[in-house]
Amino acid sequence: MHPCISDKWFVSPYNFVDEIRNKLSLPDRVVIHDVTLRDGEQQPGVVFRKNEKIEIAIALDEAGVDRIEVGMPTVSQDDFDALKILAKQGLKAMVMAFVRCLKSDVDLALKTEVPGVVMELPSSEHMITYAYKWPLEKAIGRAAEAVEYAKQHGLYVSFFTIDATRADMNFFRKVVESVHNFMDSLTIADTFGVCTPYTIHYFINKTKEFVKKPIEIHAHNDFGLAVANTLAAIAAGATVAHTSVNGIGERAGNADLAEVVASLHILLGVKTNVKLEKLYELSKLVEKYSNVKTPPHKPIVGETPYKIESGIIVDWWLNVREVRPVEALPILPTLVGKGDEVEIVLGKKSGIANIKYWLAKLGIECRDENTLRSIVFDVKNMSIQLKRPLTIDEFKNIINKYKC
Repeated sequence: MHPCISDKWFVSPYNFVDEIRNKLSLPDRVVIHDVTLRDGEQQPGVVFRKNEKIEIAIALDEAGVDRIEVGMPTVSQDDFDALKILAKQGLKAMVMAFVRCLKSDVDLALKTEVPGVVMELPSSEHMITYAYKWPLEKAIGRAAEAVEYAKQHGLYVSFFTIDATRADMNFFRKVVESVHNFMDSLTIADTFGVCTPYTIHYFINKTKEFVKKPIEIHAHNDFGLAVANTLAAIAAGATVAHTSVNGIGERAGNADLAEVVASLHILLGVKTNVKLEKLYELSKLVEKYSNVKTPPHKPIVGETPYKIESGIIVDWWLNVREVRPVEALPILPTLVGKGDEVEIVLGKKSGIANIKYWLAKLGIECRDENTLRSIVFDVKNMSIQLKRPLTIDEFKNIINKYKC
């Protein structure tokens, strides 16, 4: 079967034409590094307690996430304790702490017994000068000293370059080269979400000219491009994607875990270790503890992608659902663990197909076309008055007026 189609999805075959694929540097597999518990919690108003972090981390691990960034041990005792507990939990995922390029931060991370750290440093001259008010050489020297110190103490080190995508390339290179021998990987952070996918592709390729370690992408969503920029980075050869469940994170959020993983698997044909059928329940868990309501139309894990109201689409669905259901929906809810029901809605956009479907569900037979059209008219009018779809009880009240 062609990779564009399966029993659970049907996407464009042009994603897989050689003319496109041969221009990309796609890896066979991408490591998923999840930042929900650190950057996700930086979304104003989001607070994860220690026990909640532990529960979410275990769920991330069960879903197949490769690395879990639990938090900064300097932020709170709760974060320190969560890191220490999870480091000993026996998870398959690597538990990581987020630290500044300070020996004292590294020492604190070592006390949690995590195997790895993400070490942050601003990599643009203007941010070092204006936001941090440091001499440039101090920043570079501090990075080299702290990263070497972490590596000497046996930690896996991902060097996290804050504001990389607004940095002068020559200065960025100077910062990275100062730690290149000691870091295990380089994280390119589009900290303010200010790139296009074309720019990210270019930036990754320029970085590969002088970085001979794995490259990671950490994209923010200020212009709504975090997922697209993450995919562009992978297409250019990055091998680690930073994600957040439901896309929560600083300001407009981060690249959404479900969207990145589903796009990698289905649109690019690139594997991860994440189990797609775990995505929906993971989304709901984080929604519960973050108190951030997931928009109903959210791709992959939302509710309305698997609901149909428009009469013509319902007609398509009823015609194909038994033979090739992906003809009417790009992905089916079973893919993400949302059950196997596609919900047909009764509302303003409904047609006769919707009415026939629900009458059959209720065990009612109606062959009179005039009656069916009258029911459609009533359903539309009630939906307009209520400004929402109808409940089944409201639909029953309508059909009780007719002799079907």
